[in-house]
Amino acid sequence: MQLDLSRHVAADPDSVWAVLTDIPAAHETLSGVLAVEILTPGPYQPGFRWKETRKMFGMKAREEMMVQAAEPPHSTTIVAESGGTEYKTVFTVTPDADGSGSTLRMRFGAETAHAPAISRVVMALMGGVAEKSTRKTMEQDLADIAAEAERRAG
Repeated sequence: MQLDLSRHVAADPDSVWAVLTDIPAAHETLSGVLAVEILTPGPYQPGFRWKETRKMFGMKAREEMMVQAAEPPHSTTIVAESGGTEYKTVFTVTPDADGSGSTLRMRFGAETAHAPAISRVVMALMGGVAEKSTRKTMEQDLADIAAEAERRAG
């Protein structure tokens, strides 16, 4: 599964970046996140890890996330692995040419190459439903990040 979404934000890249990388407050910013547990205290940088609890498909799901790359305030890559499925999310923040704000882009991919055969079969059968739900969640995340960045930029 591959998804690519973007959203205009009426805030500068630094404000968007500050919200995007404020992992301790993610459960307050992102309406889909129920809780966050920081595993590696310190700044947002490659190797920074946390557990994020979300409500997905009507159930609580808890995943360990890790920053794979960070180039403030322009891009970051976050990875996770669950049940043999590898997830990768790349966020990019691009300033508008006229200085009116930024474009926040989110590219998400899920790869089941190492998942058990049954998991790959289920993903193939349920792929459309999972993609629709994931897209809706990502769109809400982008809306939540934009709203908080705009509030902070004020």
